[in-house]
Amino acid sequence: MGENEDPEQQMMFQENCPQIDPKRARFPCCIVWTPLPVISWLIPFVGHMGICREDGVILDFAGPNFVCVDNFAFGAVTRYVQINKNKECSLSHYPSSFQSKDQYGVSSGRDPVTWDDALRKGTQEFQHYAYSLFTCNCHSFVVNNLNRLGFQCGGWNVVNLAVFVFLKGQWVSTGSMVMSYLPFLVVCGMGLILGGATFATFFSFFVILLIGWFLLATYCFKDLIQL
Repeated sequence: MGENEDPEQQMMFQENCPQIDPKRARFPCCIVWTPLPVISWLIPFVGHMGICREDGVILDFAGPNFVCVDNFAFGAVTRYVQINKNKECSLSHYPSSFQSKDQYGVSSGRDPVTWDDALRKGTQEFQHYAYSLFTCNCHSFVVNNLNRLGFQCGGWNVVNLAVFVFLKGQWVSTGSMVMSYLPFLVVCGMGLILGGATFATFFSFFVILLIGWFLLATYCFKDLIQL
C-alpha cells in the first residue's frame, strides 16, 4: 500500500511545508519533545511536549491558562515526529486562516479545515484550563489537537501519545540524545552505588506509581485526564 501513495499529495505536502530548522526552533507540522528536569532524570521517556504550526512555530501548554508560542518551556527540542498533514489528517487543503506570529483569523464559524485552524481552536480552549501534572498537562494539549486534526483517525490519549513519540521520535542530533539520557544514567548509577537495594526499591515504586496513575486514569477512569 505504501508504494501506491499519491505523488501529487506527497508533492503538495513538501511544497506547502517549510523545512525543519532546529537552530531556529522551526518544526513544521511536528510533535516535539524535550526532557523535563528531575522527572526525565528518573523516567527518561517522560518529558515536555508541544505541537507545531505549519510555519514551524512551537505551541505548548506550559501553565494555568497559558499556551506558550515560539518559546518551548523547558529548553530546546530534542525529539520530533513530523506529520504528513495531507496524508494522515482529516483536513481540507484550503489556505489556513493563520495571520501572524501571535494571531489567528476567524474561520467564519466553520469547523477547522486546516492544520493551523485546528491548532488555533485547541490553543483557545486550553487558555481557559488550569494546569495539573497529573490531569491536564502538555500531553493533554497535544492529544486534544491531534484528535481535532483527525490524525490517524483520532483516538489519541496521553499514554499512546507518549509511546508513539518514544518509538517514532527522531533525535535532533546525537547531542540531544546524550542530553536526554545522560542524567538518567548518572542518577541511576549514583543511586545504585550509594543506595543499593534501597534506591532500587524506591525507584521502582516511583516508576510503577507514576505509570500506574496514567494507565488507570486513561483506561479505567476516563474523565480524570483532560483531553
